[in-house]
Amino acid sequence: MNLKRFGLPAVVAVTAALALSSCATNEGGAAAPEESASTLSGTINAAGASSQGSAQEAWIAAFQTANTGVTINYDPSGSGAGRESFIAGGVDFAGSDSYLKDEELAGEFGSCAPDTKAIDLPVYISPIALIFNIEGVDELNLDSATIAKIFKGEITTWNDPAIVALNPDATLPAANITAVHRSDDSGTTKNFADYLFQTAPDVWDAEPADPFPYQTGEGAQGTSGVVDAVTNGVNTIGYADASRAGDLGVANIKVGEEFVGYTAEAAAAVVAESPLVEGREANDLAIALDRTTTDPSHYPLVLVSYAIVCQEYADAAQGELVKSYVSYIASADGQAVAAEQAGSAPLSSELSDKVSAALETVK
Repeated sequence: MNLKRFGLPAVVAVTAALALSSCATNEGGAAAPEESASTLSGTINAAGASSQGSAQEAWIAAFQTANTGVTINYDPSGSGAGRESFIAGGVDFAGSDSYLKDEELAGEFGSCAPDTKAIDLPVYISPIALIFNIEGVDELNLDSATIAKIFKGEITTWNDPAIVALNPDATLPAANITAVHRSDDSGTTKNFADYLFQTAPDVWDAEPADPFPYQTGEGAQGTSGVVDAVTNGVNTIGYADASRAGDLGVANIKVGEEFVGYTAEAAAAVVAESPLVEGREANDLAIALDRTTTDPSHYPLVLVSYAIVCQEYADAAQGELVKSYVSYIASADGQAVAAEQAGSAPLSSELSDKVSAALETVK
């Protein structure tokens, strides 16, 4: 069963001074918590992963309905930009499809209390879709080695023998492939690259990182840029959070001996069987995804997106506000809203409990 696909509503942009403005409204029929006599007040500014965009719109609308004194602004500027803004103290938390790197953890965090660190809390699990727009082709099967060769520029036409062999019943055009990747630093790119690095290492020899590693194909800014480039181009393919696939074709990927499409359940299964990254703070829940499964009930091309927050905020009142909001988005109610609006996979009860326990320690 495919995920429900929703378009990304308009979101507020961060100005040069990060003076974020304008509140989200409740869109798409998302279930909001009942209005209450909440005493919470203040403004949260956040930025980061565009993959979280649809979910953040729904979360913000629901939280602000229940807490009318709170304004939350989220700019989907990309994972790398979000982490940079958070590290510099320009936003209160970051959304990121990549957990903090060791070198980032070694530095200071502008919004955090002196000599304290930030932690990674998983809040959004979603498949990455291989979206395509190929003349005369409605269904496409690809294995990881072929995907790697396409995006690395080693396979350049749609009727290449490697693609034909995987799609014997398709009429593939003798046309050049336009492979679209993210031009900005992107956690979606890092997850896509990590999948290829783990499953096709003989082809994809670049260590996974936020920047796209090869000088090939066509670059586009943000998730919306990739979707637009694939939609408006001819004989195109790209990768994007599955919530943004819309009416585009989505390739099936080979897992074991079968070609499978994405589902929330199959994405969540991979996350549930993956360990935490070793050597981190006790409350840092960065996940080392194991994408080498051969179980066709799993979908290994998946991303885990994090809320990156301070363990202790320099401004304690702001810390309590962030803690309240992130606690909501990681809760069963918040995860249900994201599943409805963005087709994401809710956190498992075990992972949700770990996130809740970590948030209890945030000051």
